Amino acid sequence: MSPIDLRSDTVTKPTPAMREVMARADVGDDVYGEDPSVRALEAQVAALLGKQAALFVPSGTMSNQIALLVHTRPGDEVIVAHGAHMAWDESGAGAAWAGVQFAPIGSGGLFSAEEVEGACKPTLYYHPRSRLVCVENTHNRAGGRVFPPSGLVAIAESAQRRGLGLHLDGARLWNASIASGLAPAALAEPFDTVSVCFSKGLGAPVGSALCASLETIAAARRFRKMLGGGMRQAGILAAAASHALEHHRSRLIFDHDHAKLLANAFASLPGVSAEIPETNIVVARLESAGARTFVEKLASHAVLGGVLDPYSLRLVTHLDISREDTERAANAIRAVGSSN
Repeated sequence: MSPIDLRSDTVTKPTPAMREVMARADVGDDVYGEDPSVRALEAQVAALLGKQAALFVPSGTMSNQIALLVHTRPGDEVIVAHGAHMAWDESGAGAAWAGVQFAPIGSGGLFSAEEVEGACKPTLYYHPRSRLVCVENTHNRAGGRVFPPSGLVAIAESAQRRGLGLHLDGARLWNASIASGLAPAALAEPFDTVSVCFSKGLGAPVGSALCASLETIAAARRFRKMLGGGMRQAGILAAAASHALEHHRSRLIFDHDHAKLLANAFASLPGVSAEIPETNIVVARLESAGARTFVEKLASHAVLGGVLDPYSLRLVTHLDISREDTERAANAIRAVGSSN
């Protein structure tokens, strides 16, 4: 029996249709700006997000780090939500490359305009300079939580009053769009820079994009080269991302439904709590520090999950998980829970 892999939505394999598109992709040297498939993808994603331009990059981490480099200078401070991917899950790159420090605020992946105001340092020479506000939508460690659109507007107004830049880590913005019923451009509108990923819920094998103004993307292109992200015949990868944008966004609703089924299985267990997710990430919290043991027992039932901390585990639904797989995984959750 093949394992049901719920560790992340990054584990998907290209579909046969996607492989066919990749095989037929028109390519050139993207470092010279000559790959037509990359150029077409960048125009496609920029239009979807309502921005002037986009830059195709190998990963979401690189996209976020380029955003830090275009917005900040060493010694600046970046305001983020507690548990933000940029601060927790990018190997300390913000400190290493951009030389910034992070000021975490809020809870559960969310924060308010008032909390942004409170986090801003006075403009005194011995304080770090508050320079950028970053929103993660959806928030990974908070269980795929969608940031309320009204909150985004208030935060943007606060940032503008303070002269702060705004960056959206929208690795799973496609999920937020489906869950909220709002177009990606509407969710991206308040932000100066927006990062989106193609290799998570959309199921492409590689790639993200940074979207912004023409001027900002020109600066970002130089930083991409500096960080080693200039790819050559990258159209093979861009074609997969473009196919995913066209064919895999609307089906994200199935992943969200499957995640709810898994959350309900956890919620039926004593000593376990799990919020019903808005999108495709399920975070279950245990009363005792047994998350790793729970995940190991799930693996014995051919269900793979991840550990966030001693009390919390995470399961993520995706393109390669069917309804039947989800029901099998839910049964395994109940079996493990009843044996504890």
